[in-house]
Parts: sequence; structure tokens; C-alpha cells
Amino acid sequence: MPEQSAPDPARSPPQSDPDEPLEQPTVAGQPKRGWHTWARYLVGVGIGALALWAVAGQRGELTGATADLSRMQIDWLALAIASEFGSVVAFARMQGRLLRSAGGDMPDARLLGMTFAAGAIASSIPAGPAVSSVYAYRQYRRFGSGEATAGWTLVATLITSALGLTSFATVGVLVAERQSVAFDLLGVTLGVLLVAVLAAALLWQRRIVFGAVLLFVRIAARLARRRETDSAALVERWRSHLSQVRLTWRDFLPAFAWSVMSWVFDWGALLCGYLAVGASIPWSGVVLAYGAGQLASNLPITPGGLGLVEGSLTIALVAYGGAQVSTVAAVLLYRIVSFWGYLPVSWGVWAAMAVRDKRADRRAEREAVPVMVTVPAFNAVASESSETGRG
Repeated sequence: MPEQSAPDPARSPPQSDPDEPLEQPTVAGQPKRGWHTWARYLVGVGIGALALWAVAGQRGELTGATADLSRMQIDWLALAIASEFGSVVAFARMQGRLLRSAGGDMPDARLLGMTFAAGAIASSIPAGPAVSSVYAYRQYRRFGSGEATAGWTLVATLITSALGLTSFATVGVLVAERQSVAFDLLGVTLGVLLVAVLAAALLWQRRIVFGAVLLFVRIAARLARRRETDSAALVERWRSHLSQVRLTWRDFLPAFAWSVMSWVFDWGALLCGYLAVGASIPWSGVVLAYGAGQLASNLPITPGGLGLVEGSLTIALVAYGGAQVSTVAAVLLYRIVSFWGYLPVSWGVWAAMAVRDKRADRRAEREAVPVMVTVPAFNAVASESSETGRG
């Protein structure tokens, strides 16, 4: 008789913790689109149109960039793609490390697929980061993580990723400062780094975080004249569960290292873009310019920082000594690899995972139906047999 294998979490509906309710929390619902979401989206469209108008006046640079792209070296392009893939892998490893430190788990291949899919959602639609967070939350829950574990992992991933970016950008500022080309950005960057470090410190001081959240929930409930019992109970339950989570340096330092590597690999794709078009790299400010571009991409104005990343990167790199035409070509190639080429691949991964999950759910439902029907039927037959024996 073959040994019975453990059930595959991907083939079954999400499991809940014994001390948690079965219903999904409100965070897993579809976020409502308010007027501010659409206003932000329209502002982004306006900025994009302004960028196109500005680009239209630089036809000479675009023509030269097109010529550089037509002569690009394929080996450097392949290396840029590999570097971008390494960035996604590193980000997935960071999430996995944080998830397991909170008591959850997910196969590495699934984490990688989820990273691709969540990135596509965040970079394609209005309020993409919020929707992608909901998607990641549901994926964590699907593989058995509790509400608090999934929520904590999302927050920890956001903080650790931001800390990795600001740390890498700080290195760029220090390099530029030594060469007197930092444009007085040292204080600003160190301030952002300090905020990121303080945010990371909150991962160890969860009592302060949940105390503030609980106070906010109570105040909001009173202002809205709604019952605060349910919301407060949810926060209290999360705090009780997370009191058992012990984030150690042994868990955090590898996660932070993977975060930095994720940004370094993505930065490497930009360098490969320069080398692919045969241009010289402005080493004095390429790290700082990259950091500024990534911060611009995280502004909730356009999906994926469309228009903002290209503009900020090009302006900064030219200011640091990059040739205008070749810089435009290098940035365009980098964005083709990291954004335009990334999206169809990531949406394909999302579709494949969605189909697989739907089939797994249907299979689980079919396997559960006979159990639900057989037990009452067995009881009925047993009852009839008992009555017959009495007769």
C-alpha cells in the first residue's frame, strides 16, 4: 500500500487558524475606488501627456536613441534580462524568509510566481500596490498562513524592501558626495534612511504598533458612530497571535540582504542597458540617479511610475555626465526589460496560477462532496436497519 502523502496546499481552499474566524477579513475584499483614486490616475495621465509633449520636442535625441538601439549588443541585452530575473528571485526569497519567520510557509516556486503576478498587478492598474497587496495576502492565506501572519508579512516585506532601497541609495549619495556631485542630497537621503530604519525597528516593537492601531480604530469608530467591538477584537486577535512571532537577527539580516540584492540586480539591468548601446556609464552618480528613479516609481501617480521613471532617470544621469542621446537609449532599454517586457511575462504567470488554483479548488470541492453526502446517507441506512431489527 503506497504511503499517503501530505495534502498539497495549492489543491485545497485556504486554511484558517483554529482560533481565527473562517470568514475572510475586510482587507481581502476588493478595494473600493474613490474619487481620489481616479483623480490621482487622471493626474498621472496628464503628467504622461506632458511628458509626451516634452519628448516630442526632442526628436533629435529620440532619433539618435533609436539608432543606438538598432545597433545594441544582444549579449548585454540577455545579461540585462538575466539580471532583472535575478531581481525578482531575490525579492521572492526576501518574502519567503519573512513569511517563515512568522510561522508561515510557501514553496519557493510559488513565491516566485506570486512575485511576478503581484508585480504585474501593482504596475498595471490604478491603486495597483493596494490590489497587489490583497493578492499577496490571499496567496499567503491559501497556503495556510493565518490572518495576522499574512498581514505581518506584507508589512514586513514593505518595510524591508524600502530599507534595502534607501540603504543602496545612501551608498550612491556617499559616492557622489566624495566626488562633489551629490547636489546637497546627503541630508535628505540620510533622513529617508533614518525613517526606514525606524520603520524596521517597529517590527520588533509590535506592542507600540498595535497599540496605535487599536487607538486609531476606536477613534475612527466613534467618529463614524459605528460599533468598534468587531474592529477592536480583530486588532486584539492579531496582537495576541503576533505576540508569538519572534523576529530574530538571524531571520531579518538574510531578508535585508535579499532586499538589497533585489535592487542591485535591477540596477545591474540599467548598467547592462548602457553597455548594450555601447555608451559610457556615468559612475559618479549612476547609483544615486537610480535611487531617485525608483523613489519616483513608488509615487502613487502613474501605474509602475510610467513616465516618471524614464524622465527622472534620464535627467539625473545626464546631469551626472551621461551623454544625452546614449542615456535616453540606455534608459529606454532598461525600461523595456524591467517594465514593458516584464508585464506580459508576469501577467502570463498570473493567468497560469489562476487557472491552476481554480482547477485545484474544483478538485477539492469534488473530493469534499462525497463525504458530505455519504455521512447522512450512512446514518439514514443505519437508522432504517435499526428500525427493521426492532420490528
